[in-house]
Amino acid sequence: MRIRKPGRTAGTVVTAVLVLASALGLIACGGGSGIEGGSSTEAEEVKLENEPTGSLTISNWPLYIDKGTVPAFEKASGISVKYIEDINSNEEFFSKMQPLLQEGESGGRSIFVLADYEVTKMHNLGYLQEFDKSALPEFEKNLTASLKSPPFDPNRDWTAPWQSGMTGIIVNKELAPEVRSICDLFDPKYKGKVDFLNEVRETVPLVMKCEGVDPSKATEADWMKAIEKIKGAAESGQIRRFTGNDYARDLTSGDAVAVIGWSGDAVQLQADNPDLEWRMPTEGCMLWSEDMVIPVGAPNPTAAEAWINYVYEPEVQANIAEYVNYVTPVEGVKPILAKRDPELAENQLIFPSASFTKNCSPTPPLEGEEELKVIKAFDAVLNG
Repeated sequence: MRIRKPGRTAGTVVTAVLVLASALGLIACGGGSGIEGGSSTEAEEVKLENEPTGSLTISNWPLYIDKGTVPAFEKASGISVKYIEDINSNEEFFSKMQPLLQEGESGGRSIFVLADYEVTKMHNLGYLQEFDKSALPEFEKNLTASLKSPPFDPNRDWTAPWQSGMTGIIVNKELAPEVRSICDLFDPKYKGKVDFLNEVRETVPLVMKCEGVDPSKATEADWMKAIEKIKGAAESGQIRRFTGNDYARDLTSGDAVAVIGWSGDAVQLQADNPDLEWRMPTEGCMLWSEDMVIPVGAPNPTAAEAWINYVYEPEVQANIAEYVNYVTPVEGVKPILAKRDPELAENQLIFPSASFTKNCSPTPPLEGEEELKVIKAFDAVLNG
């Protein structure tokens, strides 16, 4: 997900992540297909070399980091970094990588950054390595307390949070000033000018919220009803297209006036168009988190752990947070930003308050037969 630029209003990092972690599994942008192929195997542990050296390849979302962190890490460590912005959606990336991962290969990458639910799936299939925490003192010391023990990785043995955030609405204030609810995206006046995410675990729960359904209590019938609503909007031309991070292009060009989108992106898009803004839906947002993981076949896991440890230094993380405007997982960032720019320390998108996210929901669980049926129905809409 992601793009760039500072700015905004109120909360604290502890409150922010407590709010985001409240039902934790904090799941990120989306989902398409379920687990396909592969078999569950016991995870191997990272085998460290004496010192981190050589080269490191990282796959991440577009513009999800400031411009200085990679070169600063290279200078400090002597490691050469190839930083690839090749993740547009979780399932697209998983589908691309799975044939390699099931053969014990990683495509040359030593770090991926993906949603909680996606990395859990990969871990269960035996595609990820567990950390050697002897190389991660900054991570161990500075990971915010509320993110230390998520249900899917209680000891943070194989995941290190990169950023957290919120899924809501990005609008062009001049062209779609009235859009404040997910239900407003179905208004015929915006026909053909609306993008929805191609992520089942983000889009469908938001539509359920529009229908008055609490995603955490949703039945299979609730999921299917919301998918039918989305299907009707797609077939009528109300929805222009289903996107991943590439909705940014449609907003910038004016092809879309409102999209379901991620919280940090709008702030960054404002650099090109100040009329764009992220809005908290009246029904509330979806909460998510994304994690750094080390895949099987990683050519340089020692350098990967050096990178993870480096970005958990508060000064380094402050640079990232200032640029991306997502919720930081690192303690000690807010005081640093307060000295640099008091407005940043009060930014609801970096440090959201409990009142700001009071109606938001963590990504709801989908498992077993229900997951397969829901995903099949949503994929039929995407491919229809």
